[in-house]
Amino acid sequence: MAKIVFGMNQSLDGYVDHQEFAPDPALFRHWTEHVRGLTGSVYGRRMYEVMRYWDEDRPEWGPEQHEFAAAWRRQPKWVVSRSLKSVGPSVTLVEDDLETVVRGLKARFAGEIAVSGPDLARSLTELGLIDEYRLYFHPVVLGHGKPFFAGPRPPLRLVATDRIGEDAIRLTYIPA
Repeated sequence: MAKIVFGMNQSLDGYVDHQEFAPDPALFRHWTEHVRGLTGSVYGRRMYEVMRYWDEDRPEWGPEQHEFAAAWRRQPKWVVSRSLKSVGPSVTLVEDDLETVVRGLKARFAGEIAVSGPDLARSLTELGLIDEYRLYFHPVVLGHGKPFFAGPRPPLRLVATDRIGEDAIRLTYIPA
């Protein structure tokens, strides 16, 4: 049975914003290894649109970016959206019955399936489908934006802490 994991970079005050801060080289390598090891990913529409950046090689990329893009492209992806009409390669569009689809993924696959997007994570939290939360804190205070927890924070139990790179701390929680 697959484990559903929600993890994202965030500011100290709990906001996710990929334009305001970027991972250092060690954290970028960590994310590449994480993506390489995933069974697949379930995306909300907005997060999927951000990640489509990795669909095509760019001339300004170095070897690390090419490596991440290759890992991202290889994995199967499911995008939850009622407004998208088409998606890229290795992607399945999920328009209805999120609970049935995610329960089916958990039952059909082994390993980890990442959840990307706070709104999608809120829906899956409400359905009791997220097995682990990974909060990657950066030494930045934004004061605005999209919060990591888009709804009420569920009861959680801390199971691990890790320093990753120079500036990030990962806190790993499971539902209490």
